[in-house]
Amino acid sequence: MHTLRRAIFCCALAILSSWAWGIAEGQEPAKPDTSQQKPPEAQVETGSVLGNDNERLVNRLSALLANHEFLEIEKALQVSDAGEGRGKLTPQQAQLFRGVLANRENKPEESIRLLEPLLAKVKSTDHPPEEKILRKTLAEDYLRTSDWAKANQAYLELEFRVGGKMTQDERDEIELPVALLPLAIANPQMTVEPGDSFALPYDRDPLGLTDVPVFIDAQSHDWMLDPTAPFNLICRSTAKAIGLKVSEESATVHSLTGRPMRVHMTVIPRFTLGTVTFRNMTAFVFEDADYYFPKSDYQVRGVLGYPAVSALGSLTITADARIEVQPGEKGARLTTGARFFLDGDRVIAALGKPGDERMYSVDASGQQTYLTSRYYVEHSDDFANKKMQLLAVPGAAKKPPAPAYVADSVTLNAGDAPLTLHFVQVLTEPLNAAAIDDSYGVLGMDALDELKSYTFDFRTMRFGVRSQ
Repeated sequence: MHTLRRAIFCCALAILSSWAWGIAEGQEPAKPDTSQQKPPEAQVETGSVLGNDNERLVNRLSALLANHEFLEIEKALQVSDAGEGRGKLTPQQAQLFRGVLANRENKPEESIRLLEPLLAKVKSTDHPPEEKILRKTLAEDYLRTSDWAKANQAYLELEFRVGGKMTQDERDEIELPVALLPLAIANPQMTVEPGDSFALPYDRDPLGLTDVPVFIDAQSHDWMLDPTAPFNLICRSTAKAIGLKVSEESATVHSLTGRPMRVHMTVIPRFTLGTVTFRNMTAFVFEDADYYFPKSDYQVRGVLGYPAVSALGSLTITADARIEVQPGEKGARLTTGARFFLDGDRVIAALGKPGDERMYSVDASGQQTYLTSRYYVEHSDDFANKKMQLLAVPGAAKKPPAPAYVADSVTLNAGDAPLTLHFVQVLTEPLNAAAIDDSYGVLGMDALDELKSYTFDFRTMRFGVRSQ
């Protein structure tokens, strides 16, 4: 699992070590030549079992998918429906892209309905080019619907069939499900009992992230909110105090913290957040020491990941330390703001004036905000008289400091609502790191903290902000 913050650990380590964007003193980088810079595009193989016609159109859609350009994919599919010949996808090609788009729109059941019939067409062939995205998307769908056995089988087949064609980032991204799902294949599916709308206070933990009060069998605990985490997590001492049964079997993973970490599994019979009750919640048990930060004497007790956060419906985080939830079908829905999408372990929002949006990653459990070279290429004139710096990039510790400018103020839009960033770093060159280069930037907690409130509605897939 590739994440710009190594889940929570790297962000926390950076804060607790007083790490910041590093400026290399006394160095004046050369001005970058942006005339030839273009957004990265996917290199797509030809020879598809779903049809070899319209190669150019399929390649374009695949490149848009790699760059999270979901709004453009929607437009292209509409044009294809009205087109003819090489301007039109075959029915199976259109079904593939619609299934992947449904996955990104948090519609796993619809995605499964569209993609499962296509899987049979690739099982007997010699690894056609669309097999990787098809299998990876279906595996994510099964995981999001808590179909543990199907998800486990799907990830094993993905690794077996196309593991050799995966990048290191892609292998990191599937490490957690491949390792952890075998521990949960016999678990029951989690059910959710939504109540009325509610509001609760939240705390900012010493890592600068959001902790919310939860109840497990009437015992109160503070859990970290991380909507991009694929699983719920709980520390061993808390699981023991509650009396949960922890599996004897375990798995060792590396991508959570960047170092080996042994994880077990448990099922929480009853878990409550506000008026919402979760039953049979699967959680993975980590050793306390793996998420303990001695400089602040802070112990992470649990992490509320995507399976629980998305089931809450609409979630608003306010500047006065309140979390407001609109659960279930009766809860109010957000219909304004920017559309957002789920892409692996990332939340991707379409920010900008309506009709002219760009895709940004919104990381509500990471600290650093920055804009990438894709933003810089479109706004290079804004930095003509500014002094360039060398900056260390979060999530790219193995790479040398990169040339960048500091923008005093950048205003984006979430629908009609302005979202203004102050003193934000702007990279001038691609880093050859897909998870950094493939969007226009990352909005972390330092940007979200400037807002009066921000909202994620997982039913309408809208991201809303309020600045005043």
